[in-house]
Amino acid sequence: MNLQELKTQIRSGAIDTVVVALPDPFGRLVGKRFRAEVFLRSVLEHGTHGCNYLLTVNLEMDPLDGFEVASWQSGFGDFTFKPDLKTLRILPWQTGTALVLCDHLKPDGSLVVEAPRSVLRRQLDRLTAAGLTCYCASELEFYLFNQSYHSAFNAGYRDLQPSSDYRIDYHLMQPTRDEPLMRAIRNGMTAAGVPIESSKGEWSRGQHEINFIYSEPLPMADMHVLFKQGIKEIADQHGKAVSFMAKYAPSEAGNSCHIHLSLWQNGKNLFPTTPPRKGARNVAISNTPVGSKLFRQFLGGLLKYSPEFCLFFAPTINSYKRYQAGSWAPTRMAWATDNRTVGYRIVGHGPSFRIENRMPGADANPYLAFAAMIAAGMAGVEEYLDCGDEYQGNAYIDPKLARLPSSLRQAADLLAGSRMARNALGDSVVDFYVHHARLEVEAFDSAVTDWEKARYFERI
Repeated sequence: MNLQELKTQIRSGAIDTVVVALPDPFGRLVGKRFRAEVFLRSVLEHGTHGCNYLLTVNLEMDPLDGFEVASWQSGFGDFTFKPDLKTLRILPWQTGTALVLCDHLKPDGSLVVEAPRSVLRRQLDRLTAAGLTCYCASELEFYLFNQSYHSAFNAGYRDLQPSSDYRIDYHLMQPTRDEPLMRAIRNGMTAAGVPIESSKGEWSRGQHEINFIYSEPLPMADMHVLFKQGIKEIADQHGKAVSFMAKYAPSEAGNSCHIHLSLWQNGKNLFPTTPPRKGARNVAISNTPVGSKLFRQFLGGLLKYSPEFCLFFAPTINSYKRYQAGSWAPTRMAWATDNRTVGYRIVGHGPSFRIENRMPGADANPYLAFAAMIAAGMAGVEEYLDCGDEYQGNAYIDPKLARLPSSLRQAADLLAGSRMARNALGDSVVDFYVHHARLEVEAFDSAVTDWEKARYFERI
């Protein structure tokens, strides 16, 4: 929706509320609701303000110490929320409501570099400087439960009832039970400018997947976070709850966020192998390397640097419980064509030829995950790397392959020590997200879990 359309709908009374939101470090949307006429009169030109502590809180909204960008010592002042009118859209599942996403600005008008949208913008600027465009798409998996969020919370998230009684990967029977909700999601999101390609049952009980139509990284990340917010709101309206936890239960599959990505120039996908000229002789097609030189360099960078960027693919304590052999989530670094045991699967043909990153979980912040892929891939291009031979077989059981980090602590240490990440993202960004991760590890290390009580309460 453009600005003139918004003004028309406000004048007609169809829109009376504008949500002004921005993504926080966890990929959650935070912000304010404005009366529509106030948005037009004030926020549209000047933005609005919000406490800069929003970048330095944990998921419980507790202010955390040790950050440069905002602190008690500096008084926790304000940042400006500057609306990006390209993101303006109606929210069909909320009455009379539109939404606009914002960038974080400092008092001098510059971007707050640690903010997720800023991190991605910097990598997109690198692509633009190289004359390149990137297209990508997310695939989000989630669990649907028959309880509401309130009842799940009050039950301590125990004895939750998945919406299906058995595994439903590609099934049509049991997912039909959920079709009133899934239809509302598909249609509501598409009407909100988040075009949905399809939905399907996934591998576990009550697990579903939604696929988006591809776009450029910034609008795709915007759609991704709006989808997660919106689907929770729509599910809640139906008396149900969804979860994007990376690993909801030990016996069930994890929730993935597979990311598909390709580089383009002048309307052409640069990743496929250039076909031989007509009439060319003695061309050994079967021996032609998979993908173009740019593709192989970009993929080479992903293979080399993804462990150092794993914090952006797996940002929580829970994330690393998803990386299990035979779980449909990768555990080792390798690439192959249409092989779901590797970290990078190559799919599509011609213009749709692309890299699928199978490492991120559904808990990933898309702005950071997209930025990490671009930074790692472009490092491969700049270093003239090659992705090597395509992997054959079951990557889960091959000890020769490098492993992904096994914990949030290890991932934070790898990012902290990554010279490439610091060159690509900047020291302040790396230190900011490493500090967030280490504080989360510290909080978990001091917690007493149900597992510990069950194991030690009586028997130790």
